[in-house]
Amino acid sequence: MPYRRLPNTDASRLKAMRRALEKGKDMPPHKLAYSPKTIIKLEKFLPQFEQSLQLYRDTMSSQNRKNREYYEAVKKAKIYLTHFIRVMNMAIFRGELLMETRAFYGLATDESTVPFLNTENELLTWGRRVIEGEEFRIKKGGSPITNPTIAVVKVRFGNFLDALNHHNSLLQKGLEHSEKISAMRRTADEIILHLWNEIENTYLGSPDDLRKESCEEYGLVYFYRKDEKNKIMVPEIPEQTIS
Repeated sequence: MPYRRLPNTDASRLKAMRRALEKGKDMPPHKLAYSPKTIIKLEKFLPQFEQSLQLYRDTMSSQNRKNREYYEAVKKAKIYLTHFIRVMNMAIFRGELLMETRAFYGLATDESTVPFLNTENELLTWGRRVIEGEEFRIKKGGSPITNPTIAVVKVRFGNFLDALNHHNSLLQKGLEHSEKISAMRRTADEIILHLWNEIENTYLGSPDDLRKESCEEYGLVYFYRKDEKNKIMVPEIPEQTIS
């Protein structure tokens, strides 16, 4: 008798439960190879599992689409902040602004390097420092830096904040759906294991071939071991008698 293989993917889990449920609807209860209690479990759990999987797929699809928008917003915010700081440094180099101007933005007064903006936290930190610093400097009577102006930088930074919030929201939803699906997979595996055990026990007294065929009608999946497969593929050659 070949060995059975329990489902190990969502698609195969769904297929196993759907097949057993279809069989259950086609046959009267007294002829069914598994109990009425199990069919009630299937009828209740299968639609919930299907819906949860669809919600998870939709969330992942939305997350993939929005990721492109998110990384574009990150890129733009980084470019405009970098350009603003470089323009300010060039104005200092030309003598149009004092070195102390850098202090408004939290930068070292004797350094003209652009701070790292490679992570979300770095972008958040320096974006706020630059915007608040420039607005405060202008209130103190300083001339606005242009090309880009702080208003344009603020728009790009605001787009980044909106995209970040939405990005984090989708990540959280994805995590919640993933955790729910993991728990439901365990339940699905328990139901299928119990279901398949019931079906096999129903045909326990039947010959192996008939038992296998009957169980497969309910969705059970069997595989031959290597030695069993070889015996099936290479039939025995009958002995010939010498006359």
